[in-house]
Amino acid sequence: MSRFARFCAACGQPIVRRVPAGDSRERDVCERCGAVHYANPRPVVGTIPVWQDTVLLCRRAIEPRYGKWTLPAGFMEVGETTREGALRETLEEARARVALGPLFTMIDVPYIEQVHVFFRAELLDLDFAPGDESLEVKLFTEPEIPWPELAFRTVAQTLRLFFDDRARGVFGTHVHAIDAPASQQQAGAHDRVADA
Repeated sequence: MSRFARFCAACGQPIVRRVPAGDSRERDVCERCGAVHYANPRPVVGTIPVWQDTVLLCRRAIEPRYGKWTLPAGFMEVGETTREGALRETLEEARARVALGPLFTMIDVPYIEQVHVFFRAELLDLDFAPGDESLEVKLFTEPEIPWPELAFRTVAQTLRLFFDDRARGVFGTHVHAIDAPASQQQAGAHDRVADA
């Protein structure tokens, strides 16, 4: 049985996992009505909000990684662009207004079916505060970044790339992928947790 769905969204009957006609991959298929239910990656969008030599981080008030630090980011909503989603998430999580810059990182996290996209951004002012999903928000210089307390590997990788590029004086666009931690590779797909 599929790990994505158990019943058909079209008719409510149980689904099976098989390769539908004209396809080359296993999919969730309803044997009764023939509906094919596709599972696609979920985009996570966010920003690297900068004020002078500092970066704004949020301490999470939700799981996963409650109490850990992250860049303002979250799942993209239907009907919005990646840029709109990044601005919305920054406003929701940090109550921060930013001027959105160029795409900075796109990090594939295939083992949890996600793609994380971060844009460079400049804070427009220092009028920021924790949103509903944040315990606190704070500006950090590079030496102050709480590296062991970062919530996700995609955030740590994005920050390292940002500070490396800033030190060189040239910002690029970075495309990477993150593999499953060894513990999850050994445990198998059914034991996955969000560790992006």
